[in-house]
Amino acid sequence: MEEEAVGLGGMFGAIGEGIVLLFQNIAMAFYNFGYAITHPSLWLDWSDKQAIMRFVYYGGSVEFFFVVFTAFLVLTAIGLWRNSVMWGTVRVLEGLGNTLGRFFAWAGLLMVLQQVVIVFMQRIFTRPDISFGFGVPLQFDISWWAEELKLYNALVVTLCLTYTFVQRGHVRVDLVYSAVSYRTKRVIDMFGSLFFMMPIAVLIWMYSWYFMWRHLIVPKPSASDALDRLLTKSRALRWNVETIGFSPNGFTAYFLFKILLVVMCGLIFLQAIAFFYRSYLEWKEGEESEDKYLDVDVLEDVTDEQHAHGA
Repeated sequence: MEEEAVGLGGMFGAIGEGIVLLFQNIAMAFYNFGYAITHPSLWLDWSDKQAIMRFVYYGGSVEFFFVVFTAFLVLTAIGLWRNSVMWGTVRVLEGLGNTLGRFFAWAGLLMVLQQVVIVFMQRIFTRPDISFGFGVPLQFDISWWAEELKLYNALVVTLCLTYTFVQRGHVRVDLVYSAVSYRTKRVIDMFGSLFFMMPIAVLIWMYSWYFMWRHLIVPKPSASDALDRLLTKSRALRWNVETIGFSPNGFTAYFLFKILLVVMCGLIFLQAIAFFYRSYLEWKEGEESEDKYLDVDVLEDVTDEQHAHGA
């Protein structure tokens, strides 16, 4: 019994310490944010090697996480008080996803056109390279252009992901969702955005952030490095941007894929906020607010339209 009491006491003590630490980090987030915007040269002046290392550290740090988390809490509190603010946030974030998706979806067309050009240059004109431009031409080997096609695919996947989510285009595994009531669906959506979308976005961000920087600078930073250690490493810092292709004359900008991975995580996190707010507002306002302000692309039925004009 005594051992059980000690175990329970330790458990409650750890929970209490965790709660205190949570509120301490939230309180410190206001100070950290204020200090960052009032001293931008400490992390944005990249002529200073220490500023680069500070940027690397804070981008994947606990401090940055709590600044974002606290901003989310503050915005949510204001939105609960003024639902118009929450709707405005939904419209802005969904508009961001739609705008990026509609623009970068054209990368799919560029990918097809470039592949056609590559085939023509290889099979018909038997050219080993492709050159285009005005004044100073842009000239690379055929293999460079062939491998560069992967970049278009990466643009579509990473920057159109949230667009597809806004458009309700992702596959949803439905076990109980269709059988429950409208308000229960909104609760499920809120739960999913808070406990699935946001944590996954944060987790991938933590890995991809340092993964990206390890292909941009040396000495290579690590997620376990404290700020003091990174500042010490900054003495030997130099840019070492990844330019190695899979073939001797292949694509030389694979670092762009790492940057796109980080951008994708940020967009997923922002869309999770928008989805949580939309689900809450639709739950609160009822079925008449379902898909309110939702900007969904609709393909017109050309056949029916032609028949209508013919009639």
